[in-house]
Formats: sequence, C-alpha cells, structure tokens
Amino acid sequence: MESRGYPDAIVRPVTAARAITTERFEPSPEIAGHVDYHWYVGWDLAQPHDQQVIPQPRIHVAAEDGRLLVHGIGRRPFVRHLTGRGHTLGVSFLPGLFRPVLGSRVSAIADQVVPAQELLGVDDRPTAERILTSTDPAEMAAAMEAYLLDVGLPSDPVAEDVRRWAALAEEDRSITRAEQLADHAGLSLRSLQRLFSEYVGIGPKWVVQRFRVLEVAARAHSGDVDWAAVAAELDFSDQAHLVRTFRDVVGAPPATYAKDL
Repeated sequence: MESRGYPDAIVRPVTAARAITTERFEPSPEIAGHVDYHWYVGWDLAQPHDQQVIPQPRIHVAAEDGRLLVHGIGRRPFVRHLTGRGHTLGVSFLPGLFRPVLGSRVSAIADQVVPAQELLGVDDRPTAERILTSTDPAEMAAAMEAYLLDVGLPSDPVAEDVRRWAALAEEDRSITRAEQLADHAGLSLRSLQRLFSEYVGIGPKWVVQRFRVLEVAARAHSGDVDWAAVAAELDFSDQAHLVRTFRDVVGAPPATYAKDL
C-alpha cells in the first residue's frame, strides 16, 4: 500500500535500510481528506543508530514514549537516536489540513513537539499504548485513525486551497520562488505568506526551497549526477548556491553525500 510523501526525505537510505524497517500506508477514506499517509518505522539494533530525516512541510502525529506527539514544522535538522528494539507509527497530514483540526495558527507550534492532548483535547495515552504494544502495523494505523476521528476532522475550504498550492510547489519543478507560487494562486506574496503561516505552519519561500532540497536528495540517491545541470534546472543561482542550500539542511554537500548513502 505504498502511498504519497517523499521517501527521499530519509537521509542516507542505504545505511538506513540496514538499521530500520519503513512502511507507508494509505489512509482510510474517512481521514484521507486530511491525512496524506501513515508511516511505520521499526528497528532491532545491536548498536545504536542515528537516523536523520529532511523535514517536510507536513505536520506529523506519532506514537513515541507513551504519547501521541504532534511534530510542528521543523526548521532544524531532525535526527532520531534509536537503540535496542522498538517501533513507532505516525500520520503525515496534508499541508494545510492540520489547521482545521488544531483550530488555530499552525505556525504557533513550529519547531515544537507537543503531546496531542495538549493541542487537541482528547487523551492520547490509550491510543499510544495500543500502537506501541501492537505488532501489526495495520492495527496500529486503525488505532491512530480512531483517535483522529474522535478528535474530529473539520472541513475548511481555505485549507483545501492551501493544500493545492503546496502540492503545486511540490510537483511543478518550474516553481522555484515564492513569487511564482503567489502568481499561480492569484494572490499577493504577502497574502500567500499569511495563509501559509496560518495553515501550513511556515512561509511559502521555505516550502518551495524545501521541495528543491528534497529533489536534490532524490537526484543524489539516483546515481551519477551533473550537479551544475541540476543547479540550472532547479533555478539555483549557481552550483555553489545549490551546495550551500543542501549542506545547510543535510550537513554535507550533495556530491559528498551521494558517495556515502
């Protein structure tokens, strides 16, 4: 049941595949209007493993440490230290669609990890226990969906508009600047910035750039790459600009990173 999202967000996927098991599941129709996909990570390690992930413009809710934790948009590198044996399951919300669930500005939780009950008003601990004690990812996903349906998933036409614009930034490689996205949306840049801050949790410039970084990661994972050509294709000012941008997020230049997957 492979679904959407960006698998290339997993940093050094070859090394990761030796340490962790990952799966993605499509959401049920009852929550598919808000949730992009379920994700599962399992591990059984003789030695500790640090797994880095490139943050995306999506809100995640994940079972960890006995709670369901809401992960706001992260502007800093995300690294999880894994030891022993364990697993987690989470959901990735469609960009913009966590706003009607939260009922307030999503930017207020940027760079934060907050227990779901504090934000959504429904005790998350029984659901977290069900997920973390289960051995069946499908059962875990059902428990997560039941919790979200209990919280409530209100509709919001503005959130749908924002979702479409974020999807355009992800899918249309010709969009390399926030101003272009504003033109496609028929809005001023300032209006788009306000909407993205409220609904996505971060501005459109960050969103557009992050999808460019994810595309660079995908190219690095694919084999030999002409980085100067990629820089031109993705409208970086030059190859040095691409290198700086990628290094700031991942911690290594793309050519170096591609040799150490």
